[in-house]
Amino acid sequence: MHLYGIRCFYERTLTRPWPVFALVRPRNPQKLPVVLSPQEVRDLLAWVKNPTAQMCLRLIYACGLRLTEGTQLQVADIDVQRMLVWVRQAKGRKDRCVPLAPRVLELLRAYWQRARPRPWLFPARQQPAPLSPTALQKTFKAVVRQSGIPKDASIHTLRHSYATHLLERGVSLRVIQELLGHKSPRTTARYTHLTSPTLDLTHATISALMADL
Repeated sequence: MHLYGIRCFYERTLTRPWPVFALVRPRNPQKLPVVLSPQEVRDLLAWVKNPTAQMCLRLIYACGLRLTEGTQLQVADIDVQRMLVWVRQAKGRKDRCVPLAPRVLELLRAYWQRARPRPWLFPARQQPAPLSPTALQKTFKAVVRQSGIPKDASIHTLRHSYATHLLERGVSLRVIQELLGHKSPRTTARYTHLTSPTLDLTHATISALMADL
């Protein structure tokens, strides 16, 4: 704030250039992400009454998705045979897959039997388009207030919570990086892939975590 005040004084009031402004940048604030406990996640999801919004939020948490990754899923992105969810053209225009817990698939099937959505897994109410991210965010903010949980949680908090809960249960940081689709600071991390043994361990861990979702 002080930097931009001085810059405005020099460049607009005094009309004098000062090259140092091209070099000086304020530091980005480093904040720890808000994380919900598994029970808090379940309590929040129970407050959501709209079936489409509730299932979308469940899947966002159960797969560690970003908001738009969840709302823009299509029915064809659910790979039942391999128990995976395909995230198409995510951040950085990259595809990735994440394990799907049996309990979450059970919930998805029950949801699909009621709604029969197509092609979008979570369609908007009265138009052939995916669920609005803004509308889903408003729904989530409302249930956070109603639940009384004293945390400044957003939908992205579900993604942070997913990663934290996996880490607490012994899943390696490298595997979590793959699941979340994070870009690695190391070049070699681009060649990291989920091997079959790792997938088996991750499937078992996520299945246990999501068993009573």
